[in-house]
This record gives sequence, structure tokens and C-alpha cells, in this order.
Amino acid sequence: MTTAELLYKIAALRVLVVGDICLDRWCWYDPALALPSAETGIPRIGVARTEVTPGAGGTVANNVAAFGANVAVIGVTGADGYAWELRQALAARGIDGSLLLEVPALQTFTYTKLINAETGAEDLPRVDFVVTRALTEEVEMLLVRRLLDNAERFDVILVSDQAETTAGGVVTATVRGAIQSTAAANPGKVVWVDSRTRAEHFQGVIVKPNLKEATEASMRALGRVDFPALRAHCAAPLLIVTHGGEGARIYDPEGERRVKADGIPNPVDICGAGDSFSAGAACAYAVTRDAVAAAEFGNRVASITIMKKGTGIATPAELL
Repeated sequence: MTTAELLYKIAALRVLVVGDICLDRWCWYDPALALPSAETGIPRIGVARTEVTPGAGGTVANNVAAFGANVAVIGVTGADGYAWELRQALAARGIDGSLLLEVPALQTFTYTKLINAETGAEDLPRVDFVVTRALTEEVEMLLVRRLLDNAERFDVILVSDQAETTAGGVVTATVRGAIQSTAAANPGKVVWVDSRTRAEHFQGVIVKPNLKEATEASMRALGRVDFPALRAHCAAPLLIVTHGGEGARIYDPEGERRVKADGIPNPVDICGAGDSFSAGAACAYAVTRDAVAAAEFGNRVASITIMKKGTGIATPAELL
């Protein structure tokens, strides 16, 4: 299948992204504005310009939308200004945010990135607004209901489990159970999971960690690094472990296969590379049911996005 044919079929997909739908705030600060506070003497960071984009699961959705597919998101926001910015950023990219659940007791998961306006470098620590309070049972049940009520109308369900805290992430054990039951009840549907710290807890779904995440998941689950055994532990029809510029390795009932990538010697920004890989590979797999073709397409998408600052996208024109 040619790239043009693949993109044509991907554009007809209906994709749901479930999980940590966050806001990325890109803040360009002017070092010349670092005047000390009259009260404390502490220099300020003078932000002169700000842009916002969907982050984490929102980055996945952003990449899927760039392919021309129909995409919606399920997650949690606060009732704050960052939630408003996130909804505006999603709408601007044609992403349906109507299934987001607003919880006034929480703050919106937000990454604030400080970029030197003179050099273009992100050279100060990020300021992240994270959620560390466990979701209530009521919120979990509302999320599960939104997933179960809407899953049938989507061809692909992409799970973005990005939270690194033990509590506060959207993909709780209860939500994870609903994802797994959805996969079991719909064997023809692609359910693709990208989990930063909990990959070993998913059952019966496609699992896509990077090498570090897969190694840590294998050690937690098995006490050793054994990716074929990790796939069996998860009862995953497919385990894809990404290896950065070296490509990816596929583990399925047929064994292990390597899918090489064209190495990029000087990437501009690797932030979001895994998200863009998942977006491309999951959509390609839904169309082809070929794990190698899916990984090849995911590699190609990521090779484009890492040559852009921030969490970039790969447009159809660039892929062609």
C-alpha cells in the first residue's frame, strides 16, 4: 500500500484518545525583563509571548487530526483558565473535546515550558501543574460511562497513560478495567495503549512502551528483562517497543521482528516522539493489520515531528 493510499484510508478512521489530556503552554521569556521584585529582591521571569497546544494525550490527538481523521478525547480537566485554553486548543485543531469531564475540585494538568526568547532554548525548569489527588469513585464512574457509551462508534481507541504520580492520573485501575473489557467485547477494534509507568498492568490490548518503559515494566512484572514474556504477561496481541532512532521491535505470537528507522543525526526536539509514533502506528495498523507496516509508518511520522520544536505534527504533505 502506498503512503497516499494509507493516508486516504486513515482519513476515514474514527479515533478516540482516552487518558491524560493535558495542556502545553509555551512561554517565551525575555531575559532583559528579569527585574528584581521591589518586595523580595527575587528576579522575575518576564514572559513576553505564550502559545498553547494540546499535550500528552492531546499530542496524540493532534497528530491523528493532522492525518485528517475524525478524533475525540476523553479525560478530565479542572474548571480553571487552563481548561478553557485546552478546549480552545483542541477546537482549533478540529478535535472533539465534548467528552472531557470538568471537575472543579481539580486543576487542569498543565505543562508550562519556559523558552529563552533570545536563544530559542528551553533553558529554565518547567512549571507543571499536576494532579496528585486520587479521582473520586464518582469521577471514575463518569469516565467509565463516557467510554462505554461512546466506544462503539470509534475504530481506534488510543490510551494515553502519561501521569507519573501514583494518584491523579485519568487511567486508574477502574478505567483500565473498562478499557480492557471494551477490547474484549470488540475484538475487531484497535485498542492501543501507551503507558509511561504502568504498561504491565494492561491486559488483552496492544501495548507500546519505549525501551526504558518496557525494561522497567518487565522488571516490575517479572523480575527480569524479557519482552516476549512481558507480552505474554499482558496477554497482548502485540507489543511494540520503540528504540528511538534505531526504530522499533515487534513482539507477537510469531516471535520478534525489528523495524529499522532512518536515523536522524541531529533531531531538533524529541519531545512527543512517542506520541507521534503511537498516533501514526495505531492508525496504520487499523488500516493494514500489519504490525511491520504500522511500525514503519509510526517511525516515519516521528522522524518528521522530531525535526520541529515542541510537540510537532507530521502533515500528509510532509509524509508524501
